[in-house]
Amino acid sequence: MTGETHKEAGPQGLASALVAGGTLSSDWLPSFRAVPRELFVPDRIWPGIADGTEQTPVVYRSRNPEAWRRAVYSDIPLTTQWDDGDHAGDGLGTTPSSSNSMPTMVFSMLQDLDVRPGDRVLEVGAGTGWNAGLLAHRLGSANVVTVEYDPDVARGARENLDRAGLGPTVVEGDGRAGWAQGAPYDRVIATCSLLEIPPTWLEQTAPGGIIVAPFGTEYGGEQIIRLAMNDDGTNASGRFTRSSAFMRLREQRTHRPPFEDYLHGQEWPADGVRSTTTLAPSDTGGWFEQFVIGSGVPGAFWRAERYVNGAYTLWLYSRDTLSWASVDYARGRTEYEVYQSGPRKLWDEVATTYRWWADQGRPGYERFGLTVTPDGQYVWLDSPDNPIPQHA
Repeated sequence: MTGETHKEAGPQGLASALVAGGTLSSDWLPSFRAVPRELFVPDRIWPGIADGTEQTPVVYRSRNPEAWRRAVYSDIPLTTQWDDGDHAGDGLGTTPSSSNSMPTMVFSMLQDLDVRPGDRVLEVGAGTGWNAGLLAHRLGSANVVTVEYDPDVARGARENLDRAGLGPTVVEGDGRAGWAQGAPYDRVIATCSLLEIPPTWLEQTAPGGIIVAPFGTEYGGEQIIRLAMNDDGTNASGRFTRSSAFMRLREQRTHRPPFEDYLHGQEWPADGVRSTTTLAPSDTGGWFEQFVIGSGVPGAFWRAERYVNGAYTLWLYSRDTLSWASVDYARGRTEYEVYQSGPRKLWDEVATTYRWWADQGRPGYERFGLTVTPDGQYVWLDSPDNPIPQHA
């Protein structure tokens, strides 16, 4: 059972569902029981949904304790902050910026982390502190460091951990820098999405150590990566373990220039060159398809301009504002109008990467992996010797 309200709105009901789903293993069950989620959830929350990134209306513990407890002990994420704290009302903000993560994802990632007695762990993204609390109970508070960029969020995590009788080190700072004072770490885990694995993390992870993090592309899509450091502590490589949708590490958020920056004062289609395609833009829009495309088409992103009856224009942009493309989609068509402008033919790049993936048999995340070196990183299929072709 995932994302449903359990008959018993409490820890035992949630534990039973997580055990039945295979995400809460016997070695983590004592920590789950000793570190109750409710100690790490504030009075005001916006419950999420299991399959997606939407939020439902606000719930207050002080006003509706039954609904609050039901949300806390359901397998759903709970948004606790919007817009980096600038949103103060009870309505939905623009962008969620802190949360208590979905329990299925929490314990799945902890399984990926594969901690052993005595391991030292660095967590990036303290949030409400629940994940750090689980680790501290399992390994001892002295072996856990959690780094949080937002001072208010860090303060709340520290208070929650104190209330639970746990004392891992809570550091306010840039998560990309890790925390050198506690290095080397046997395990590193991030609870925020990354576009790039920071080189500092490799430097602070012991040879043979493990790094677990949500990893996304600028184009879209995200998967959990489990990296293993090599014996000399310079490179890390590993496979993706499951799909995910976390909030982006604040220092790696991407800027989206307005469309006007691409037309340079001209009316559309400006100098765009017209062509047609038989590849439906809708075929490229799935979460995993976006991930594959983003891995082969770096420095690009998309927007959709939607019309009636399901029609829309897919807009593609290069981060440097030099290139753009548009593809018009309408139901029932087998050919679609394309305009492309600039040194990069963005739709051609997207289509080439998509067709490469289709030619491989449309493999899923379990066949893909990531290698990180001091010089950069790349996504591969089946083996580090087979990187996804780059079309930028």
